[in-house]
Amino acid sequence: MNTIVLFSRLLTDRSKIKNYVMNFINEEYINSIIEDNRLKDESMQREIIAKALNAKGISLSEAGALLNISSPELYNELFHAAKTVKERIYGNRLVLFAPLYLTNACVNNCLYCAFRTDNKDLERRSLTLDEIEEEVKFLVHQGHKRLLLVAGEHPKKSSVKVIGEAIERVYSVNENGNNIRRVNVNVAPLSVEGFKELNSFGIGTYQIFQETYHFDTYKSMHVNGPKADYSWRVTAMDRALQAGIDDVGIGALFGLTDYRFETLAMLQHTFYLDATYGVGPHTISIPRLEPALNAPAALQPPFAVDDLSFKKLIAVIRLAVPYTGIILSTRENPEVRRDLFEVGVSQISAGSKTSPGSYLESKDADKKPELEQFQLGDHRTLDEVVKDVCGLGYLPSFCTACYRSNRTGDRFMELAKSGNIGKICVPNALTTFKEYLTDFAPGETKKLGMEFLQNELEKQPEAAKSKTEKMIERLDSGERDIYF
Repeated sequence: MNTIVLFSRLLTDRSKIKNYVMNFINEEYINSIIEDNRLKDESMQREIIAKALNAKGISLSEAGALLNISSPELYNELFHAAKTVKERIYGNRLVLFAPLYLTNACVNNCLYCAFRTDNKDLERRSLTLDEIEEEVKFLVHQGHKRLLLVAGEHPKKSSVKVIGEAIERVYSVNENGNNIRRVNVNVAPLSVEGFKELNSFGIGTYQIFQETYHFDTYKSMHVNGPKADYSWRVTAMDRALQAGIDDVGIGALFGLTDYRFETLAMLQHTFYLDATYGVGPHTISIPRLEPALNAPAALQPPFAVDDLSFKKLIAVIRLAVPYTGIILSTRENPEVRRDLFEVGVSQISAGSKTSPGSYLESKDADKKPELEQFQLGDHRTLDEVVKDVCGLGYLPSFCTACYRSNRTGDRFMELAKSGNIGKICVPNALTTFKEYLTDFAPGETKKLGMEFLQNELEKQPEAAKSKTEKMIERLDSGERDIYF
């Protein structure tokens, strides 16, 4: 029986979903890989790295072998390969975005999150539509073009209707031709009908993190609330894809269990989605546990991941899934972020705040860290991040073209997997970067950025260079939001 048809029948009976889930999150198989000492062989690991350089991905057991790397020499080879593969698919681009928190009201009781319902010290706040508009205006004036809407799970404060109205208000803001052009959404899992309604509001990527794929750990971390249902959450991507949402983003919160298990399980989920729907995850997020108010697991991570292991697992994900966008948040400090750009990260948040209303009230929010979902490591502004990224040799991209040109789902996957996405993305990235420099960058950043942009333009093949120059000429004449 067709897998999609089978799953559709299971949707009406949650009690049957668990058995279905265990077919693609196979803990026994994952543990067998972790325990297989043969995968510690350095010659095998070196062969896998060489294979991975073809940018066609590697198997789950091969990823397990690379997670066993321990020698400095092989670490260097792994990291170099990850950077090579990322640049083969995405070039030196780094896509920039900001999260916008709509509400911290939540009915779940997750031991790693400050929004948990048992946290009585947290001030609960839900933005009105007018407050959302003011927050968006602030972000637009910083130069942002894409947002990630985030909301705690609450039947009234974050219903599909509420999220939809928020999206419509975000898209309605236009400040002299500058606006948010893509809204991604990170909200609680929905039914197929719920996802269809959400999709009707013109979202970009639907994003949700499993947090931990380890079933027993998941149950212990989610004390009560709808999120305690492991199977309903892990099958959210199936329902989203069936509902017509082309692009989905997955993630795990590293530090709750063995990072090797988490990495392999997330890859197993990735391979399953790709095999079943022909569309793997558009993005994979790799947040690491950071302290949060009255969140015991965040204050004392059960399986804290050190920086080197974190860098390794990101490199392995890049080699295993060359086509995906790997997202790094401002949980990490600037030094760690700079280091991780080298091993495959392709999207980053910048100038982030993690509590509702905190952009306009940034001075107050800085004095009230208890309002945040978790502790941030990178407090720099968007401008400071852009200047730093350029100095490191990366191209800041504000491009949102694919979603408005129907290059989503399997169409995007075909371009990314074949390595052809850059032919489209580079001219759009350069043009949106020029738009940022023209409209928002202070003097020092503008000077550095213009020099960097010109150098990048000179590197392009003649056809791409000519196309980009024509788009930039239109920008210089006063047009905005130019892409192809």
